[in-house]
Amino acid sequence: MSTNIRPDHVSAFEALTSGDYRNFALFSCFVNGAPASAIVAVTPPTDECGEYLITPLFVSVTPDMALTDHDGGAA
Repeated sequence: MSTNIRPDHVSAFEALTSGDYRNFALFSCFVNGAPASAIVAVTPPTDECGEYLITPLFVSVTPDMALTDHDGGAA
């Protein structure tokens, strides 16, 4: 069976659970117009970019999302 879990998902999960990093935050946002929250990585400003970089890693489930497994069964 194939998987939708990509290497960058695994890296983000390992970083979140390792305790080695402290640049993660919960971020209030919208997903397709619905209120949601995201787990984000926050990177401080650099010489190239004078603003914080907020990179979404995962978003919360919204009421309109339908999560299913690979066989179409409800998750």
